Amino acid sequence: MPAKPHNPPPQQPEWLLLVYQLPAKPTNIRVRTWRRLQQIGAVGLKNSAYVLPNTPQSKEDFEWIKTEIAAMKGQANTFLANHLDAATQEEIAAAFREARQSDFSEILREAKALHKAMERKTMATPALRKLQRNARILRDRLNDVLAIDFFHAPGRDQSIALLEQAEALLTRDQTPTKSVATKGEKLMPEKFRSQTWVTRPRPGVDRMSSAWLIRRFIDGQAKFVFADKPNDIPSAVPFDMYGVQFSHEGNACTFETLLRRFALEGQALARIGQIVHNLDLKDERFDVPETAAVGRLVEGLRQIHSDDEKLLEHGMEIFEALYRSLTNTPPAKLRRKGAASYIGLS
Repeated sequence: MPAKPHNPPPQQPEWLLLVYQLPAKPTNIRVRTWRRLQQIGAVGLKNSAYVLPNTPQSKEDFEWIKTEIAAMKGQANTFLANHLDAATQEEIAAAFREARQSDFSEILREAKALHKAMERKTMATPALRKLQRNARILRDRLNDVLAIDFFHAPGRDQSIALLEQAEALLTRDQTPTKSVATKGEKLMPEKFRSQTWVTRPRPGVDRMSSAWLIRRFIDGQAKFVFADKPNDIPSAVPFDMYGVQFSHEGNACTFETLLRRFALEGQALARIGQIVHNLDLKDERFDVPETAAVGRLVEGLRQIHSDDEKLLEHGMEIFEALYRSLTNTPPAKLRRKGAASYIGLS
């Protein structure tokens, strides 16, 4: 019996189209809809049709806009398309690249302005903080553009590199690792693998963030237990307890101590360190807008969970989410100074 011919699986449609109509009045609803489409990165075709690559996120974005159009007494439908000729495919891709190139050009212009402002050898603290705020705003804008840069538009890599340089210059004297006391040798994560780590009960912001840092970058198989004193569990590695190796040092909280002792670097980690420092030491040394929100989340978890283990795990999720929101680098590409890679969460 001849073998049955192999039928390849049907090809996933490549494009998602939104076609809509809006009432003539009020006229501002057309501008409002256009702005929403720009925010999600859609590009326009003819006859009020907009296109996005066919992804779950694109589908969700178009569904929200369909709901908004219906609320304005308009009509909207979405269609899947995969039978476009090569010329049309390239035309659409070029439209996406052109739209994002314009965004990257604006980000590059502002990043260069940051560099120019930092050329001054001396800078008063208020001026420095203003530049840091501007850099954070620009970073958020860059992240938004990267999320809708579907075809690697010109200017993408240059924008990322130039802003990272500006951020490094702005934080070279303000990163948490600079405030940590210099005592203690640099440690390698390999010596702290598959350990049990002990800390005080009822974890707060410093213990939650430190536990996340340990499991994320130092000991991917770390287990956490609780005790009032380090000697209560002598086989465990203590942290954020009195008189132990990984705790407060000088004007640094435990999270900052771990950053320095394990030579962990990066803009996102530095920013998290500043948040934890502000909340744990209550000195408002760093001007970080997320500080209050993170503090409220931590306090909310402490009210919800009476079980310390659950409290710590949920607290670690807050800092994993915060870290991912602050960086676009996949876990496999993260780096520790002097090491090949980080251990990521599964």
